[in-house]
Amino acid sequence: MFDLNVSVQVAVGTASITVRDCLKLRRHSVVRLRESAGSDLSLSLNGVLVASGEVVIVDDSTAIRIADIAQPSSSEPTL
Repeated sequence: MFDLNVSVQVAVGTASITVRDCLKLRRHSVVRLRESAGSDLSLSLNGVLVASGEVVIVDDSTAIRIADIAQPSSSEPTL
């Protein structure tokens, strides 16, 4: 069970734009996010928020340092 692969998503922020504006996106376009600069990132596993953290650089890679673990909702199974 502990060797199962899960999909990991790290969200920098969220935004809402029109389809028209989405179709206009090109290289170097800027999409303003709702979150302020320096806000924590959200870490989700299989679409479920599990933690938040900050961007760090490890060797030549970008990574996330976990700052807070989300509390499971009452509908989620606990291990």
